[in-house]
Amino acid sequence: MATKELIGKIIIQENIDTIDENKLPGTFVINVPDPYKNYYGRFTEIVKPVSIIFVTKTPNSFEKILRVTKKINQKYNLKLDGAKCEVTLNSRKLDGIRVKGINRFPEIAQIQQYYKDEGYEFAKSEKFKSTEALIRINRFFNVDEVEQGIYHSHDEDEVYYIEVPRYMTWEEFKKLTQEVKHNIADANYDIAKGIFYVNHGITEILRVVKPKATLELLKTIKKKYIEKLH
Repeated sequence: MATKELIGKIIIQENIDTIDENKLPGTFVINVPDPYKNYYGRFTEIVKPVSIIFVTKTPNSFEKILRVTKKINQKYNLKLDGAKCEVTLNSRKLDGIRVKGINRFPEIAQIQQYYKDEGYEFAKSEKFKSTEALIRINRFFNVDEVEQGIYHSHDEDEVYYIEVPRYMTWEEFKKLTQEVKHNIADANYDIAKGIFYVNHGITEILRVVKPKATLELLKTIKKKYIEKLH
């Protein structure tokens, strides 16, 4: 099965925390919790940062983030995944660099320094816990098509993507998601919405996170949304 590399965007809603230690002094760093953690019965003792956001003073170019991240990876033999992101907190919009691939929390400050050395300026420190935010992430996706309109992430085993026929506002997505989860046998999965840029256009998608999700479940989720979107 051929793996496709696509560019797109994911929109997620999460309760986020600030990183208050292990960072460059006076800077604003956000920890996005692991969306999979609710689906595992036990945890390893070593807690790794899954998704970290360096909040910047000004908006960022996706192209520059990719170029700088590649340079850092080559120079320091790392495997960081950098993406452009925007965080909405109530009515505030924050710009940031979303970084995956940091192995331990004490390494965050050093990784920040690498980005600072490349010219990034970080926003002034803030502090909060478990605050609801909407996060938009521009990124690359490596996917394998398992059936028409259903994809499995090539890099994250628990992640799947489903094509849907039209755009949904965030409020419509939340409402339909509640309805679908109330009418499905297995509602124990995490879901977000997004887009792939494909064939000079936009394909609307849902991102499903569930370890060992069956094709039958994914087809059922797809069918339920399509019924409601027509």
